[in-house]
Amino acid sequence: MIHQSREAHSCKTAINADGVGVAWYGTRAQPGLYKDVRPAWSDPNLLQLVHQTIAPVFLAHVRASTGSATSYANCHPFADGCWSFMHNGVVGDFDQLRKRIEGDIADHLYAKRKGSTDSEAIFLLALSLGLESDPMEAMTRALARIETHARNAGIKPHIRFASCWSDGQALYAYRYATDRFAPSLYYNRTEQGTFVVSEPLDHLSEHWTEVPPGSGLRVCGSDFGLSEVKAA
Repeated sequence: MIHQSREAHSCKTAINADGVGVAWYGTRAQPGLYKDVRPAWSDPNLLQLVHQTIAPVFLAHVRASTGSATSYANCHPFADGCWSFMHNGVVGDFDQLRKRIEGDIADHLYAKRKGSTDSEAIFLLALSLGLESDPMEAMTRALARIETHARNAGIKPHIRFASCWSDGQALYAYRYATDRFAPSLYYNRTEQGTFVVSEPLDHLSEHWTEVPPGSGLRVCGSDFGLSEVKAA
């Protein structure tokens, strides 16, 4: 992760210096959460944390801002209750759509909106649309709702979306775009577990399978499922 923050190969930018975050699930239902606005390579607390933390499920993210401020509240992962969420990509013209999108977030969840990113808005919108009961369908509804708002505003929908989220039991991933430039997403299943990443952790392509655009992934223990999804 520290290496990727300085030398990413599959992302829009090779440098991801606008923050770092980790969510992990230990003995409690709610995830532990560590975030900092410093680059991963200059955060000594991150090294100490990951050397001592053992967790069956975790999410880790290095951030390159697409326009919102570099702040603690804007760093991924985001968390609410047992859920944690992180996202690579962008909602085009988000500043023009923000009021419409945030208007669809349930009142009790909007009160938890701390930052200004499109990513956090998507997470809270998906929670509002039933993430707890049907995680993949709720995320599909959230993206479809954003596309509808764009069209109603006279804006051509422009969504690029690669995301992972979890309730501590299952890990979900989703890759989607309104054009042909969906952010990269890969997985690798080993005896140690299943890795879902934005780019391979080594240079051996046979170790990694690309998640096709328009696909969702669910991993829960030894259960593994890959399915087609369609947001609009």
